[in-house]
Amino acid sequence: SPPAAAPARASTGVNIAPPGGFPKAGGSAVSADGSSAGPKRISKDFVPTTPNRTNTRPIFGSEIKPIDEPADRFANFQYPPITTDGMGICMFDGTLNQHRPHLQYRWEKYCGLRNAIDANEGGLEKFSRGYEVMGFTRDATGITYREWAPAAKSACLFGDFNGWSTGATGVWMTKNDFGVFEVFMPNNPDGSMAIPHGTRVKIHLELEGQDPVDKIPAWIKMAVQAPDEIPFNGIYYDPPPEEIYQFKYARPKSPDEVRVYEAHVGMSSIEPKINSYVEFADEVIPRIASLGYNTVQLMAIQEHAYYASFGYHVTNFFAVSSRCGTPDELKYLIDTAHSYGLTVLMDIVHSHASSNSLDGINLFDGTNGQYFHDGPQGYHWMWDSRCFNYGNYEVVRFLLSNLRYWMEEFKFDGFRFDGVTSMMYSHHGLQMTFTGDYGEYFGMATDVDAMVYLMLANDMLHTLYEGHAITIAEDVSGMPALARPVSEGGVGFDYRLQMAIADKWVEVLSEWGDDYNWNMFDLVHCLENRRWGEKCISYAESHDQALVGDKTTAFWLMDKEMYDHMSTLTPDHPVVTRGIAIHKMIRQLTCCLGGEGYLNFMGNEFGHPEWIDFPRGDRTDISTGKFIPGNGNSYLLCRRRFDLVDMDHLRYKYMNAFDASMHDIASRFKYLCSDHQYTSLKSDEDKMIVVERGDCVFVFNFHPVNSYTDYRIGLKHGGNWRLVLSSDNPEFGGYSNLWTCNCPPIGSQEDQFNGRPASMMVYAPSRSVSVYAPVEAVKSQLGWT
Repeated sequence: SPPAAAPARASTGVNIAPPGGFPKAGGSAVSADGSSAGPKRISKDFVPTTPNRTNTRPIFGSEIKPIDEPADRFANFQYPPITTDGMGICMFDGTLNQHRPHLQYRWEKYCGLRNAIDANEGGLEKFSRGYEVMGFTRDATGITYREWAPAAKSACLFGDFNGWSTGATGVWMTKNDFGVFEVFMPNNPDGSMAIPHGTRVKIHLELEGQDPVDKIPAWIKMAVQAPDEIPFNGIYYDPPPEEIYQFKYARPKSPDEVRVYEAHVGMSSIEPKINSYVEFADEVIPRIASLGYNTVQLMAIQEHAYYASFGYHVTNFFAVSSRCGTPDELKYLIDTAHSYGLTVLMDIVHSHASSNSLDGINLFDGTNGQYFHDGPQGYHWMWDSRCFNYGNYEVVRFLLSNLRYWMEEFKFDGFRFDGVTSMMYSHHGLQMTFTGDYGEYFGMATDVDAMVYLMLANDMLHTLYEGHAITIAEDVSGMPALARPVSEGGVGFDYRLQMAIADKWVEVLSEWGDDYNWNMFDLVHCLENRRWGEKCISYAESHDQALVGDKTTAFWLMDKEMYDHMSTLTPDHPVVTRGIAIHKMIRQLTCCLGGEGYLNFMGNEFGHPEWIDFPRGDRTDISTGKFIPGNGNSYLLCRRRFDLVDMDHLRYKYMNAFDASMHDIASRFKYLCSDHQYTSLKSDEDKMIVVERGDCVFVFNFHPVNSYTDYRIGLKHGGNWRLVLSSDNPEFGGYSNLWTCNCPPIGSQEDQFNGRPASMMVYAPSRSVSVYAPVEAVKSQLGWT
């Protein structure tokens, strides 16, 4: 049975996880009459079902268990010692031997910091629990507040609790030799807390030779912008036991092949508003599960004062974005995802911080160099943000503790690290063209301290959460060994984003023109061009392509025709017909050939129309004086129109249905994590591509008019094969010329063809993709007989 529906939202917004037991994952596919004899027969005029908490099952292959994470499970944990020389990557890639001194220097710095943490902090596990010491902590007798502000002369905690007093009655703090201020506030005589839950707090810092500053505590758990006010206020967040969310579901085991649904909670509503964590959990998580993705990546979770920054200008690193709700409501969202077997990743921003010194940690103690590099290296001129000094011991504590906080307190299952290219180089990758020359990666421009921090972060996450933590690097430079284990001397990420693919599709759709000009060799080269032995996540488009000023794949393909010709009640329009067909092909080709994982941004799976435009007012550019018009602070284009895909008369349902079936085949045959990948055909004349991946063979016909009968394709082995997915199915907006429901098994000939030991004859309709698998695999994975 599916997870029980959540009850009506409580006034506190917490303790609203589905009651009931732990459901089993969905089983084998069945046909329309309930048997498992073959594929479902679905007509072109099918009525979509809106996924919800009552009709959506956990994802295929998931094992839903109750949570079992005792708070003291690390009490006797012994962090494993370093046992390698860190030069394994040179054996893996012999070219790295040319830069062995640089790599040796990097490894020695990593070992030195690890050893210092072991000697001075009791190990990396304890060191990364800074959030249990810094900021606000509470025991039975009162509240302790600690803040690192080495350049400040004195500090006073103030807020609603003491009438914002910084005078003689203020809560003044003492400073130790390490620059940490501390104060203890005992409980009130009646036993209540000295600072009531939900009230505003700040720290008043007196500086040498400067005016005093009032700051939101750097380790604050919540910050809120009051209506009609510009600055944020720190909130002392310490709810009573009955309002604290209790997790019910265990973290899922990290999937062998990640298929990521990139999502932004705030813009996930069909209405022009900021959506909530609770609404996302109840309304969007079932959609993600029903589509068959196994991972959801949440953007903009860390608090950011500027909504239109997409969450990338973080002001408060330990605070959840209060626009969408409370920390406990975010916990409910994550637990709901786990109830469906979904892995939940956080888009973490450790590459830079907002330059906003009013709400964030910039100039916290009055200096440029507390958390960040002083001088030009500490400023990212393109992003107008501050760049961390990863060589500072307390900065490393802050950032590693930030990772542990989200993992421990919220049960995230890993991170997509934003802006890794900016971290790894002192030039931040700006005005730099990476050619693949290894000298570009291992020289004076490399920020070795940043590399060491990333190694520590990956080592910590994979050691403490072995088998239940995934890390992804956003890197455009192609840094060698970025996704190799730390024990080998690599940086330790599980995956890197294959960012060139989305750029290639934009080039194809905007520059290549007529379909006859499409170069199959160029397409395949881009999709296959990645470092061997380092897993990549491919995507045709992410949130970047959905922003105003750019175009989504669907909009490149169909543009203004989407406004008038997406209804099935009107005749087919050639632009829309072509657009839907190629939209499906682009996504399947990217998925099966571009990497070991796949990513899609929320709504793009069904060809979401238009672009994302955050609410913004008119402004004048400070540097140029140019007037820049806003959009009237409108949320009209800052939402996701899931309602379009639920309407039975709109063609969006076809792309959505294909995406779900694409993921169903991927989840059952697990071709993304297979070692076998071979492209047996690239034909510019026929506009054909044939790819082997795992047990499956993918046949793409990009020709605008030619359909091929008895088209011979190579196979990795003989036997009988069966069609398991066809974009020409009617439920995908196709024309049923090649339909999984009426295509019988196809026999093969064990004669060499296109360099393969066997071959078979297939029908390949124009502008279609078809997927075949051996009949034995089809029977075991799909239950078709």
